[in-house]
Amino acid sequence: MKDPYEILGVGRNATDEQIKDAYRNLARKYHPDNYADNPLSDLAQDKMKEINEAYDAIMNDRRNGANNSGGYKSSGASAFPEVRSLINQNRLEQAQEVLDGVPPQSRNAEWYFLNGTVLYRRGWFDQAYTSFVTASRMDPSNAEYQNAVRNAQRQSAGQYNNPYRSYGTTGGCSTCDVCQGLICADCCCECMGGDFIRCC
Repeated sequence: MKDPYEILGVGRNATDEQIKDAYRNLARKYHPDNYADNPLSDLAQDKMKEINEAYDAIMNDRRNGANNSGGYKSSGASAFPEVRSLINQNRLEQAQEVLDGVPPQSRNAEWYFLNGTVLYRRGWFDQAYTSFVTASRMDPSNAEYQNAVRNAQRQSAGQYNNPYRSYGTTGGCSTCDVCQGLICADCCCECMGGDFIRCC
């Protein structure tokens, strides 16, 4: 379903009273009685149905406490395809917003996996690993979750194992390697009666 706030033409932080006013105004405009014997009567009926569903969705979310911030949030498993789509589009903030709107009692293994994916894409590997582990514990037979745990573990460990590693490069040499090479060259020159090489 389309965002119900958009259907009613109100902001996501609208008060309950503003939502009711918007609903009443649209209901007056699109009520099927206004379009009796009119070729647009079918369209008006469809529009009125959409308005009713949007109003009900918002009010139900607010009554259930899933929308304390006043913004539309998808709840439960119905939100997860949307989150995957947002992640694929690299719209990570929006994906996190939808995930945060899922009530705690609806946060299943898929929720933790998607939450971990958002964190991983943002470079927060430790938090991502924790989320992936939770998903994996909740659904141990899911290969996608297990693979995510391994990837996050490798990435997280790589951050700390070699503090001198040049990020974003493969191979190459560190400052220590350069100094060792110069010391070696100095020894060779001394043995061969050459000049002393100063490196520092």
